[in-house]
Amino acid sequence: MRKSYIWAIVITVAIAGWLASGQVIVGGQGESAVTAPNTQDGNLSAQSDAAGDATKPFRVRVGTLTSVDRTAELKVRGRTEAAERVMLRAQTPGLVEQIPVSKGQRVATGDVICKLEAGSRTANILRAEAGLAQAELDYDAASKLNEKGYAAETRVRAAKAAMHAAKAVLSEARLDLERTKIKASFDGVVDDLPAKIGTLLNVGDPCAEIVAADPMLVVAQVSERDVGRIAPGMAGAARLVTGDTAEGKLRFVATSADEATRTFRIELSVSNPDGRLRDGVTAEIAIPLETTKAHRFSPAILTLDDDGVIGVRTLTDDNRVAFMPVRILGNEDGTVWVAGLPDTVTVITVGQDYVKPGERVEPVFETASSKAQTGNAAQ
Repeated sequence: MRKSYIWAIVITVAIAGWLASGQVIVGGQGESAVTAPNTQDGNLSAQSDAAGDATKPFRVRVGTLTSVDRTAELKVRGRTEAAERVMLRAQTPGLVEQIPVSKGQRVATGDVICKLEAGSRTANILRAEAGLAQAELDYDAASKLNEKGYAAETRVRAAKAAMHAAKAVLSEARLDLERTKIKASFDGVVDDLPAKIGTLLNVGDPCAEIVAADPMLVVAQVSERDVGRIAPGMAGAARLVTGDTAEGKLRFVATSADEATRTFRIELSVSNPDGRLRDGVTAEIAIPLETTKAHRFSPAILTLDDDGVIGVRTLTDDNRVAFMPVRILGNEDGTVWVAGLPDTVTVITVGQDYVKPGERVEPVFETASSKAQTGNAAQ
């Protein structure tokens, strides 16, 4: 029994020694230590293959753009406004006797809008006429007596002054009667009639409001940045929210900015002979400016450089990436118009955000099918 214990201990020690010997070999003490560099050689080979792939140029899709002449436009939102709007007011007191027009009616210069009762004005004219006749007789008599030496020169002058005064009284009486007819001061449309028949109007009370519909103004506010690009006399066009359009010329560009908005008022005068354009309708004004060379393409092509400047990435003759800044002129049908590029330029349309200036790339020029897939990136 004791001998079996001894053999067990011997076997255990032998196994422990063998295990210890194997651990040393794996650690690099025997022939097996040479196998570790083989694994490392395999890793180096894989890294070498990866490095070889990294040196291969990145593939990008490119397209060629050609510039066209484009006339820039300044577009601003505004509204229509009557060229003239006047409230006709009484210049003499009296009861409204007649209103021969109605609201919305077109009137011409001189048409009677409100007529007041004449009252005693006719009698005042007759009285003034009689006074003038008497003054003229007195002046004639004084003149003849003066010629014969029976009247002093001062009497003649006094009679003449009285005659002129009588003429003034008659003119005033006639004018007062004429003022009972409140007339339109220009061609337009009756927009309001606050007075009614039988209303007593005092001096300054309103009779009717007349609006001049032709020409019609389209007014808007222009920013400080754009006001220097326009001037009176320039052509412009207006499109109303109603669908109506009209063309005309700028008749006014403000020289002082609005204190609250720091914008400048402009007025586009447009013809409106048939009165189809109404006052106060929202509109957009388009004013043609300078003509420049421009390119049109999808906004997806635009990118930013490290400084935040907007532009496009282009391709050089040796297939290297370059960055060109652009100035956006406007947008149209989902595309943008830009300036600042050469007349003909090759731009990167797909993959531009994954390459940097100076990097060599493998260009793939767009085909009809690729353009359709990218939404006609380069047009």
